Amino acid sequence: MRLETLLPLGKVDPGLRAPDKPLDLGSVAANAAFLEGIGYGGLAVEETKDDPFVVLALAAAATQRLRLTTAVAIAFPRSPTTMALHAWTQQKLSGGRFILGLGTQVRGHIRRRYGLEWHPPAPWMRDYVRAVRAVWHTWQTGERLDHHGEHYDLDLMVPLFDAGPIEHPDVPVHLAAVNPHLSAVAGEVADGVRPHPVCTPSYIAEVMLPAVRRGAARSGRSLDGFRVAMKPLVASARTEEELQVKIRDARARIAFYASTPGYRAAFDHLGLDDLASEAKELSKAQRWEELPRMIDDETLDRFAVIGTYDEIGERLLERFSGVVTDVEFSIAVSPDPEHHEADRETLRELAALVQGADDATACAEISGDSAQRSSTIDRGETTDV
Repeated sequence: MRLETLLPLGKVDPGLRAPDKPLDLGSVAANAAFLEGIGYGGLAVEETKDDPFVVLALAAAATQRLRLTTAVAIAFPRSPTTMALHAWTQQKLSGGRFILGLGTQVRGHIRRRYGLEWHPPAPWMRDYVRAVRAVWHTWQTGERLDHHGEHYDLDLMVPLFDAGPIEHPDVPVHLAAVNPHLSAVAGEVADGVRPHPVCTPSYIAEVMLPAVRRGAARSGRSLDGFRVAMKPLVASARTEEELQVKIRDARARIAFYASTPGYRAAFDHLGLDDLASEAKELSKAQRWEELPRMIDDETLDRFAVIGTYDEIGERLLERFSGVVTDVEFSIAVSPDPEHHEADRETLRELAALVQGADDATACAEISGDSAQRSSTIDRGETTDV
């Protein structure tokens, strides 16, 4: 299993509350070099408050081995040709370490934040990725640009704007997904899928991966090397006392996701449709502080991986090793000398533990070459976390 993290180090978005500290752009290079030095395999950057391509450029210039991923960049506000250039530049700068993670966004944001006309996202994303790949193909081979799809017609590339061939032209594309439609598109045109944190192991194994396989079959593609990259819901801290604060944040985050229609399928899968309906009504009434109280211990344990720093690595593996190939997790390194070196050592041990785990089972599950994993841990049938 591959291990990656977000910046700032220790970031766990609690959903309803602001992060403890914003990303310091001046520290990106040093933090990226630190992650590479302690053995982390990858760095992912969200598109929320900073441009992920700028952040990753800073990280690329400071590292030699670290994988660099947008997790995720919002696709549709950028034309496929613009996105192709962003990725091509990152791939050149990083020497082939870049992964283009793309997301869709919901109707309200597409229309009211980006000022675009909304279209059903699955067919739109299918055409978008094919258009991006068509531009890359033209730059790499010199062949005429000739993409004509449902949303994009691209057939002009003059020498001034032709980025030309690069040493590592095969840029992996990962798609963020929750529902089967986008999961199928990932299987059809992408190299990986990034389940939302609300997606539990059984939901990935029983809903998303069958859709991925259907998409791959539709386009006649092999799923060899296909990745499932997960940013889990995690509550972790140095001590049990500190852990209680993180657990409260996890409850808030789960409740926020339950209130969002786009994530409804993951809750319905576990028989939590009534919870999701009630959470939606509270959010419409803007009764935000009432939401976390809806998440009882059983629901918390279904969605979140919980444990102190010395426990969390094993629990991540226990929860996700059968269906996930890449997992995101971070620990904040304390500036306090009393804890600083201990936190650094914990991160080294975590990186060694997680990245030493064999992901052959997950790869077989993705391709459909193994019997379906019995994912009981998120159905309330075990209570060991």
